[in-house]
Amino acid sequence: MDKTKILEILNDWNYWNKELPDTNPRSLYDDKISSFLDSDEIVVIKGIRRSGKSTLMINQVKRLIKSGVKKEDILIVNLEDPRFINHLNLELLEKIKETYLEYLNPSAKPYIFLDEVQNIPDWENWVNKEYELSLSKLIITGSNSSMLSSEIASTLSGRYLSLEVYPLSFSEYLDFLDIEVKNMLEFIDKKMDIKRAFESYLRDGGFPKVVKIKDSEKRELLTTYKDSILLKDIVARYRLKNFHILEDLSAFLLSNSGIVQSINRLKNNFSISYDMASSYVEYLKSAYMLFEVKKFDYSLKKQSVNDKKYYSIDLGISNLFRVANLQTRGRDLETVVFLELKRRGYKIYYYKTSNDLECDFLLQKDDKIHSLVQVSKTLKDEKTKLRELRVFSKVIDELALNDVNLLVICEDETTTINFEDKEVKIVNILQWLKDF
Repeated sequence: MDKTKILEILNDWNYWNKELPDTNPRSLYDDKISSFLDSDEIVVIKGIRRSGKSTLMINQVKRLIKSGVKKEDILIVNLEDPRFINHLNLELLEKIKETYLEYLNPSAKPYIFLDEVQNIPDWENWVNKEYELSLSKLIITGSNSSMLSSEIASTLSGRYLSLEVYPLSFSEYLDFLDIEVKNMLEFIDKKMDIKRAFESYLRDGGFPKVVKIKDSEKRELLTTYKDSILLKDIVARYRLKNFHILEDLSAFLLSNSGIVQSINRLKNNFSISYDMASSYVEYLKSAYMLFEVKKFDYSLKKQSVNDKKYYSIDLGISNLFRVANLQTRGRDLETVVFLELKRRGYKIYYYKTSNDLECDFLLQKDDKIHSLVQVSKTLKDEKTKLRELRVFSKVIDELALNDVNLLVICEDETTTINFEDKEVKIVNILQWLKDF
């Protein structure tokens, strides 16, 4: 590519001669990325396509400019621009840098934002060169966890700080809807608005742009997201020939979020080989569409061979695959809780007792089992209450646990009860999601 064409593309994506767009702050990520930028390390932002990584970059550009950095000292490179499509190699990165230096003449070490960096083969070598020679401050984003992880581990080990970005939490979702809830009084005052928002959240999910558009357009946009992720991040990247099998498998796993599955079962259900079933699940995980949760065991070997639970990244995408009137509220609440636990940094397992009682989540933090968590629509029915609570004592006995929190997250009012001489906290899910 000649430099004039490169400059034209760069000018379209940068803000050297135009105003920055309005964006929503996402303080959980904005603050962390800002602290990362204050270090000398490479900043890596990972997450599913359309989760808001590019907007987070713009938020950082705004912060840098506000702190005194000149616009000309900031370069944004969108490596998904179709005009780059036939030139995605290390030579392109070098030529982009040369063009930027020649025409913009930055006055200090530039901040370079590389969006969707995994599109460049061997990108880590160029990034490592920039880092080692202290030529630029690098912020990179990517939508493929396995590729980024392997490349970072081999070439950039010890040189980077990373974080994963998810679609909106429910708290962020309320912010995007301009429903301000700072304390319990405001929570009580706006309870009906919050409940309505939660129903929309369960139906449409939390992709940022989906929140902002008309209800009549949401399903179509989610469909384009789903197709784009499957085709760009899986089919094209891994050169798959069986798109329909991939789509059917993803439909099954995403629509059945929170259910224990095995590769053998998937193999039999879809009449495919074990290796194909295993590979396709790995591809869905790599594209951040799916999360895997292991059954807890003190033996790591048993953890790896036991059946896994799989959770969808977003209920909006899950609902694309579901038939009308399918009753999934309990599992949907569980999926929302799972994603929030991921955001809060817990290591998450499930557990099944010797008499086949299932504990939804066993949480580990700082090498300690911290909490046992059940998720339910309600405990008002005595049979349901007994089923949800009696698992706690059994898990504690089988795993010889001490000083562990017992929590049921549901749609009932928040309270604390005593069950089998153990204190169990019952928490309303809306309050828990707002962390009140």
